[in-house]
Amino acid sequence: MTTIVQFENVGLRHATGTEPAPGARPVPAMVAPDDPGSAADTAPEVLADITVSLHAGVFYLLTGPGGAGKTSFLDLLGLVRRPTRGTLHLFGEEVTALPRDRLPALRRRIGMVHRDGRLLPHLSVAENVALPLRVAGLHPDGIDRAVAGMLARIDMADHAHASPAALSAGARQQVAIARAFVARPALVVADEPAGMVDPAAADRLLVLLGTLGDDATTVVMATHDSRLFTRLPRARMLRLDRGRLHDPAARPPAAIPDPAPPVPA
Repeated sequence: MTTIVQFENVGLRHATGTEPAPGARPVPAMVAPDDPGSAADTAPEVLADITVSLHAGVFYLLTGPGGAGKTSFLDLLGLVRRPTRGTLHLFGEEVTALPRDRLPALRRRIGMVHRDGRLLPHLSVAENVALPLRVAGLHPDGIDRAVAGMLARIDMADHAHASPAALSAGARQQVAIARAFVARPALVVADEPAGMVDPAAADRLLVLLGTLGDDATTVVMATHDSRLFTRLPRARMLRLDRGRLHDPAARPPAAIPDPAPPVPA
């Protein structure tokens, strides 16, 4: 199988000196691994000795208790942060010390789904889904076709001109997932995407994550709900605990299940 992500002894530290606001997640330092003067040099590692390969077309469930490092792991995959030690290859590029002007092109190959969706409230549903295609410079006609096709797949064509505020929480997350997949990315990173919806909506979102991509799309979804593993019997587990990866081969890699019918909003 094709490897699209390779971690080799990766570590990530939080910067020191600036304390986060109460309840806020600490922000890891964006520093080069060979920067000896960084304040992150002596800070505790939030991820340590991560070595794992992620393969094309595989659905990974990233599990672990709160504070295990799941979001930090996803930040590395999404190029929000870079390692403070070790090496990280993404799509064949070693990104640990890659010049910043090379990062946007890599990011365009990654779809992101946040826990709260992060739809832009002043844009319609269709305009939100179109954002990655506009960033990529696709012709307007191509954007319209791709967005219409994606909204039809999630059975939300009738809501194309609706405001995100007019949708339920589950429907907003469906739109966020559609936005992540519309540009046909090689990798989709999802951070607890069903964490703020009811169980029935969560099941619909899980179906979308498992069916909107093609055979080459890798999905990494963070979750604290270990029951999801039984609902995705072909998924592979990545289990983090205290910043370290355990049992990365809990199940052999397998392709994402075949697409299912559109999911009602």
